[in-house]
Amino acid sequence: MSSRAYFAPAAWLPDGWAGDVRIAVGRDGLITAVTPNGDADDAARLGGPVVPGMVDVHSHAFQRAMAGLAERAGPAGDSFWSWRQIMYGFLAKLGPAEIEAIAAQLYVELLKHGYTTVVEFHYLHNDPRGTAYENASELADRIVHAAGAAGIGLTLLPVLYQASDFGGVAPTDGQRRFVLPTDDFLALVHTLQHRYRRDPKLRIGVAPHSLRAVTPDTLRAVLDVVSAHDATAPIHIHVAEQTREVDACLAWSGQRPVEWLLANAQVDARWCLVHATHMTPDETKALAASGAVAGLCPTTEANLGDGLFALPDYLAAAGRIAVGSDSNVATSPVEELRWLEYGQRLRSRARNVAERAEGTSTGAALYARALAGGAQAAGQKVGAIAVGRRADLVVLDPDHPSLVGRSGDALIDSWIFCGNDSPVTDVVVAGEWLVRDGRHVHEDQAAADFARVVRKLL
Repeated sequence: MSSRAYFAPAAWLPDGWAGDVRIAVGRDGLITAVTPNGDADDAARLGGPVVPGMVDVHSHAFQRAMAGLAERAGPAGDSFWSWRQIMYGFLAKLGPAEIEAIAAQLYVELLKHGYTTVVEFHYLHNDPRGTAYENASELADRIVHAAGAAGIGLTLLPVLYQASDFGGVAPTDGQRRFVLPTDDFLALVHTLQHRYRRDPKLRIGVAPHSLRAVTPDTLRAVLDVVSAHDATAPIHIHVAEQTREVDACLAWSGQRPVEWLLANAQVDARWCLVHATHMTPDETKALAASGAVAGLCPTTEANLGDGLFALPDYLAAAGRIAVGSDSNVATSPVEELRWLEYGQRLRSRARNVAERAEGTSTGAALYARALAGGAQAAGQKVGAIAVGRRADLVVLDPDHPSLVGRSGDALIDSWIFCGNDSPVTDVVVAGEWLVRDGRHVHEDQAAADFARVVRKLL
């Protein structure tokens, strides 16, 4: 890619809003200069205020095609666990081509809403019978190809999944697509790291699925090997999503999931604890002190009936957060941030809960926290319009009914808390203009492929 420049009438920089901002981008897609009160000269003009692109910190791409299919009442009380059985039945139908087409459509949707990087928690490794593909990285490669086609930045996390419950209980038939022996898993990670090492928009990390799916000995062994090869590799794990999980962990170990993890693993800034919904006050403070990120997915957590994260206490302890689309019932960062705040308002019966400093913009504070936490958890140079960061730019329509007449942080407040019609007009990733006037450059092909696949599946 050749070097280029963009000119924004206003841009949200690390130290606040600035006008007439020229953003120069190098051949590697990183920003080389940011000049407020600059000259447009030969720069490409962006038609509205510009904010940094958001990281989707937790995605299961294939679930985009089953969104809405688990909304019928069962014979008993429905929960995450009954939803999971429907999910297992759905994924049994998916082959490599279907997985790639679904992911490509999802990634187009994410981009159109303002996500410019996605962290894919990728736990499909085998065919529907549980047999390894001839190319052991077949399904991971399909995710990489889908992200490349859409143009989104990707942190790919192969998932380690070997048990169905605490203590190494054998996996069920529904989990056979997830399971890899430890040596095979490490070989997969090594293959992906080597194969994609030169892709500037791609990072490889690892994801022990959960404490119930990985034994302590295997967790330690895998993380030792991965850390020896890449001491900065992102590490993500599901934890304390459901009260049943908490109870089972207590019965197994005498400790709660977050408590056990903090005591038995070197949890630090490389880690992202996804959900962490059910914590005690002591766990909340300890997680914040670890430097790890809490990966919060409010629309999925609401859809599955998980519960509400202890956001005010966690932020008061200087905890770091990021947001993700998870099951992809929603594909907008605004919806995640909106419901992150609204859930707390419903619980506390108060307003502006996430940011209590007088006069502070709640929307801008949430967006800024999610930018920083998302960049950290993804392990990528994103999250800010600044020199050395990737040129991931989201352009808002200043004439959109939700934004008209606003400026500065009021734009972010109105974007998050006003209306459902997206005001995102254009999106640039690594200096490449992917969304123009609300349309992704490849959205017609992605939508056609997605429709063909879903009609076949249903």
